[in-house]
Amino acid sequence: MLFDDTLRDALRNVRTIAVIGAKDKAGQPVDMVGRYLITAGYTVIPVHPIRKNVWGLPTYTSILDIPVPVDVVNLFRASEFCLSHAEEVCRLATLPSIFWMQSGIRNQGAGRLMAERGVRVVEDKCIMVELQRLGIKGPA
Repeated sequence: MLFDDTLRDALRNVRTIAVIGAKDKAGQPVDMVGRYLITAGYTVIPVHPIRKNVWGLPTYTSILDIPVPVDVVNLFRASEFCLSHAEEVCRLATLPSIFWMQSGIRNQGAGRLMAERGVRVVEDKCIMVELQRLGIKGPA
């Protein structure tokens, strides 16, 4: 569990966010959150195994295909898929500072794996809601 001060400090350093399960389908939470993050000034990197262009951005089939380090891995996937995504994240040359499972998404195994590697873990919270609640307008 991250307390507000810890979460606020961690989010203030965020610049690049990989969104796993990204899709630009109107009315979907992932679309609303992705567009919010882009508008707020974050570098958003969509990840989807089939889609090639989400939010007008190049979209990668896997987190492992992204050529730059990311600060946050933000998951819009069912809870049962989170552990396999955490295992992929562990194979990155540079680990993210935060592994974020969106509202309704929890996975103890994924959380444990990330925490063991020093990555902060957020479960069952919307990154957009938390940024707004903590008063973070975008990257500094």
